[in-house]
Amino acid sequence: MSRKILVFYGSYRRDRKGIRLANFVVSQLKARDDDAELVDAKALDLPMLDRMYKEYAPGQAPAVMQALAEKIKGADAFVFVTGEYNWGVQPGLKNLTDHFLEEWFWRPAAIASYSGGRLGGVRSSLAWRSTLSEMGLIVISSTLAVGPIERTLDENGEPVGEAGSILLQAFPRFADDLIWWAEAAKAQRLRKAPPY
Repeated sequence: MSRKILVFYGSYRRDRKGIRLANFVVSQLKARDDDAELVDAKALDLPMLDRMYKEYAPGQAPAVMQALAEKIKGADAFVFVTGEYNWGVQPGLKNLTDHFLEEWFWRPAAIASYSGGRLGGVRSSLAWRSTLSEMGLIVISSTLAVGPIERTLDENGEPVGEAGSILLQAFPRFADDLIWWAEAAKAQRLRKAPPY
Protein backbone atom coordinates (compact mmCIF):
# COMPACT_ATOMS: atom_id res chain seq x y z
CA MET A 1 0.00 0.00 0.00
CA SER A 2 1.45 3.36 -1.03
CA ARG A 3 1.65 6.10 1.55
CA LYS A 4 1.78 9.81 0.73
CA ILE A 5 4.97 11.20 2.29
CA LEU A 6 6.08 14.80 1.98
CA VAL A 7 9.82 15.45 2.25
CA PHE A 8 10.54 19.02 3.34
CA TYR A 9 13.81 20.80 2.59
CA GLY A 10 14.59 24.36 3.63
CA SER A 11 17.94 25.73 2.50
CA TYR A 12 17.92 28.95 0.48
CA ARG A 13 21.68 28.95 -0.09
CA ARG A 14 23.09 29.27 -3.61
CA ASP A 15 25.23 26.11 -3.42
CA ARG A 16 22.84 23.88 -1.51
CA LYS A 17 24.38 20.58 -0.45
CA GLY A 18 21.47 19.24 1.58
CA ILE A 19 19.33 18.87 -1.53
CA ARG A 20 21.40 15.73 -2.06
CA LEU A 21 19.94 14.20 1.09
CA ALA A 22 16.42 15.38 0.25
CA ASN A 23 16.66 13.75 -3.18
CA PHE A 24 18.09 10.58 -1.66
CA VAL A 25 15.21 10.31 0.82
CA VAL A 26 12.60 10.85 -1.93
CA SER A 27 14.20 8.27 -4.24
CA GLN A 28 14.57 5.68 -1.46
CA LEU A 29 10.94 6.10 -0.39
CA LYS A 30 9.77 5.80 -4.00
CA ALA A 31 11.84 2.61 -4.36
CA ARG A 32 9.75 1.24 -1.48
CA ASP A 33 6.57 2.06 -3.46
CA ASP A 34 5.65 5.10 -1.40
CA ASP A 35 4.30 8.27 -2.98
CA ALA A 36 7.09 10.61 -1.88
CA GLU A 37 7.23 14.24 -2.93
CA LEU A 38 9.88 16.89 -2.31
CA VAL A 39 8.61 20.17 -0.89
CA ASP A 40 11.38 22.73 -1.38
CA ALA A 41 10.95 25.88 0.70
CA LYS A 42 13.14 27.89 -1.67
CA ALA A 43 11.06 26.89 -4.70
CA LEU A 44 7.79 27.74 -2.91
CA ASP A 45 9.20 31.01 -1.56
CA LEU A 46 6.49 31.68 1.01
CA PRO A 47 6.73 35.18 2.47
CA MET A 48 8.17 35.67 5.94
CA LEU A 49 5.41 34.70 8.32
CA ASP A 50 2.87 37.47 8.74
CA ARG A 51 -0.37 35.48 8.74
CA MET A 52 -0.77 31.76 9.21
CA TYR A 53 -2.85 29.85 6.69
CA LYS A 54 -5.70 29.55 9.21
CA GLU A 55 -5.78 33.34 9.67
CA TYR A 56 -6.95 33.94 6.12
CA ALA A 57 -10.63 33.92 5.29
CA PRO A 58 -11.62 30.80 3.31
CA GLY A 59 -10.35 31.11 -0.25
CA GLN A 60 -8.23 34.19 0.52
CA ALA A 61 -4.84 32.59 1.29
CA PRO A 62 -2.16 32.93 -1.40
CA ALA A 63 -2.49 30.13 -3.95
CA VAL A 64 0.89 28.57 -3.08
CA MET A 65 -0.09 28.46 0.60
CA GLN A 66 -3.50 26.97 -0.17
CA ALA A 67 -1.96 24.26 -2.35
CA LEU A 68 0.60 23.37 0.29
CA ALA A 69 -2.05 23.25 3.02
CA GLU A 70 -3.99 20.70 0.97
CA LYS A 71 -0.84 18.61 0.41
CA ILE A 72 -0.03 18.63 4.12
CA LYS A 73 -3.59 17.67 5.09
CA GLY A 74 -3.52 14.82 2.56
CA ALA A 75 -0.18 13.36 3.64
CA ASP A 76 0.30 10.26 5.76
CA ALA A 77 3.75 11.23 7.04
CA PHE A 78 6.53 13.79 6.76
CA VAL A 79 10.32 13.83 6.57
CA PHE A 80 12.15 17.03 7.50
CA VAL A 81 15.60 17.29 5.90
CA THR A 82 17.50 19.90 7.82
CA GLY A 83 20.93 21.44 7.92
CA GLU A 84 22.45 23.02 10.98
CA TYR A 85 22.90 26.78 11.16
CA ASN A 86 24.87 27.86 14.24
CA TRP A 87 23.56 24.93 16.32
CA GLY A 88 20.03 25.73 15.20
CA VAL A 89 17.43 25.20 12.50
CA GLN A 90 17.36 26.56 8.97
CA PRO A 91 15.23 29.72 8.83
CA GLY A 92 13.69 28.81 5.45
CA LEU A 93 12.32 25.49 6.69
CA LYS A 94 11.17 26.97 9.99
CA ASN A 95 9.35 29.77 8.17
CA LEU A 96 7.57 27.28 5.91
CA THR A 97 6.39 25.12 8.80
CA ASP A 98 5.17 28.06 10.87
CA HIS A 99 2.58 29.01 8.24
CA PHE A 100 0.55 25.95 9.27
CA LEU A 101 -0.58 24.27 12.47
CA GLU A 102 -3.70 22.10 12.51
CA GLU A 103 -2.77 20.79 9.07
CA TRP A 104 0.12 18.84 10.67
CA PHE A 105 -1.81 17.19 13.49
CA TRP A 106 -1.93 13.44 14.19
CA ARG A 107 0.71 12.28 11.71
CA PRO A 108 4.32 11.12 12.16
CA ALA A 109 7.44 13.02 11.26
CA ALA A 110 11.01 11.87 10.76
CA ILE A 111 14.15 14.00 10.80
CA ALA A 112 17.12 13.60 8.46
CA SER A 113 19.92 16.04 9.24
CA TYR A 114 23.17 16.86 7.49
CA SER A 115 26.20 19.07 7.65
CA GLY A 116 29.54 19.61 6.00
CA GLY A 117 31.21 18.28 9.14
CA ARG A 118 31.30 15.00 11.01
CA LEU A 119 28.36 15.69 13.37
CA GLY A 120 25.80 15.48 10.56
CA GLY A 121 23.56 18.29 11.78
CA VAL A 122 22.49 16.47 14.96
CA ARG A 123 22.09 19.69 16.95
CA SER A 124 19.55 20.89 14.41
CA SER A 125 17.83 17.52 14.61
CA LEU A 126 17.49 17.92 18.38
CA ALA A 127 16.01 21.40 17.98
CA TRP A 128 13.49 20.12 15.42
CA ARG A 129 12.28 17.33 17.73
CA SER A 130 10.69 19.75 20.18
CA THR A 131 9.41 22.05 17.42
CA LEU A 132 7.70 19.25 15.50
CA SER A 133 6.21 17.83 18.68
CA GLU A 134 4.75 21.24 19.53
CA MET A 135 3.26 21.33 16.01
CA GLY A 136 1.19 18.25 16.85
CA LEU A 137 3.34 15.67 15.09
CA ILE A 138 4.50 12.29 16.36
CA VAL A 139 8.29 12.45 16.02
CA ILE A 140 9.73 8.98 15.43
CA SER A 141 12.81 7.83 17.30
CA SER A 142 14.82 6.82 14.21
CA THR A 143 16.88 9.58 12.61
CA LEU A 144 19.44 9.98 9.86
CA ALA A 145 22.52 12.14 10.44
CA VAL A 146 24.68 12.63 7.35
CA GLY A 147 28.08 14.23 7.50
CA PRO A 148 30.16 15.19 5.82
CA ILE A 149 27.43 15.42 3.18
CA GLU A 150 29.86 15.68 0.24
CA ARG A 151 31.57 12.42 1.24
CA THR A 152 28.25 10.60 1.60
CA LEU A 153 26.13 11.63 -1.40
CA ASP A 154 27.08 12.88 -4.85
CA GLU A 155 25.42 15.79 -6.66
CA ASN A 156 22.55 13.52 -7.73
CA GLY A 157 21.86 12.21 -4.24
CA GLU A 158 23.54 8.86 -4.91
CA PRO A 159 25.52 7.27 -2.06
CA VAL A 160 29.30 7.27 -2.40
CA GLY A 161 32.10 5.62 -0.46
CA GLU A 162 31.92 4.05 2.96
CA ALA A 163 29.70 6.82 4.37
CA GLY A 164 27.22 6.28 1.54
CA SER A 165 27.14 2.56 2.27
CA ILE A 166 26.43 3.24 5.94
CA LEU A 167 23.57 5.57 4.96
CA LEU A 168 22.08 2.90 2.68
CA GLN A 169 22.21 0.41 5.56
CA ALA A 170 20.56 2.87 7.97
CA PHE A 171 17.73 3.96 5.69
CA PRO A 172 15.47 0.87 5.89
CA ARG A 173 15.06 1.10 9.67
CA PHE A 174 14.40 4.85 9.40
CA ALA A 175 11.74 4.26 6.73
CA ASP A 176 10.22 1.23 8.50
CA ASP A 177 9.81 3.26 11.68
CA LEU A 178 8.12 6.12 9.80
CA ILE A 179 5.80 3.80 7.87
CA TRP A 180 4.79 1.88 11.00
CA TRP A 181 3.70 5.11 12.66
CA ALA A 182 2.04 6.39 9.47
CA GLU A 183 -0.08 3.24 9.25
CA ALA A 184 -0.86 3.27 12.98
CA ALA A 185 -1.91 6.93 12.92
CA LYS A 186 -4.03 6.45 9.80
CA ALA A 187 -5.80 3.44 11.31
CA GLN A 188 -6.50 5.35 14.51
CA ARG A 189 -7.84 8.39 12.64
CA LEU A 190 -10.22 6.07 10.75
CA ARG A 191 -11.27 4.35 13.99
CA LYS A 192 -11.79 7.44 16.12
CA ALA A 193 -11.85 11.16 15.43
CA PRO A 194 -8.93 13.10 16.93
CA PRO A 195 -9.84 14.77 20.24
CA TYR A 196 -9.21 18.25 18.76
